[in-house]
Amino acid sequence: MTTSERRVQLQAGYVLHHRPYRNTSLILDVFTRDRGRISLVARGARTAKSRWYSLCQPFRPLLLSWSGRADLATLTDLDSTARAWPLTGKLLFSAYYLNELLMRLLQPLDPHPELFQHYVHALDRLVGLPNTGQRPEVVSFGLQSCLRMFEKYLLQEIGYGLILDHDVHSGAPIAAEGRYQYVLEIGPVPGDNDNRDAISMSGSSLLGLARDDLSAPQCLQESKKLMRAALARYLGDKPLYTRALLRQLDYKS
Repeated sequence: MTTSERRVQLQAGYVLHHRPYRNTSLILDVFTRDRGRISLVARGARTAKSRWYSLCQPFRPLLLSWSGRADLATLTDLDSTARAWPLTGKLLFSAYYLNELLMRLLQPLDPHPELFQHYVHALDRLVGLPNTGQRPEVVSFGLQSCLRMFEKYLLQEIGYGLILDHDVHSGAPIAAEGRYQYVLEIGPVPGDNDNRDAISMSGSSLLGLARDDLSAPQCLQESKKLMRAALARYLGDKPLYTRALLRQLDYKS
């Protein structure tokens, strides 16, 4: 390990998850801009007298410094660059869903600076949804669109990006008026057959997802099915805790 790896100074990041460690400390799982996901020991952070006590929370922009082993380093300094994102209710659980995806799908110490920016942008979008005058259905539509876009870029960043602009058999551009079967880990092929291993999508939905435009209800609905199936291949058999909570919120509302 080089000297530069032993000490990292003032790295922008967010806490994804924290858990108790020994009597007074925490282990922080953080997502940083330039170092990716890393676990840090925050010594004494569970005590009310600690200056880090109120900072070791998700959705708060931080500057972190640490030293030590790459697999479990020790936090040496922590400062906040702004107040925590003001998220409540379903929007808060949705933000935790983003965190759970990052925890499950990112390899430790694998930098993804562009994904970091997409994460910040997603939090910004979530905060802006419940503006005064927004109808509940408009907020829900914006929430679903935000989650689908983040899922798309997450898959792209970890090497499983979706092919959305051409038929993988012929190479022909996707036709907006056509119907396609999206074969996972391969791509879209023409047709609308009942293939249980593929997702049926309209060409217009594929093109909308390709250009980050999910404004059409059909596009949003079909994109959700595609993302759910694509993510399932890499998440394994363990269910997402936050997804279950979101389903409960939908049921209660």
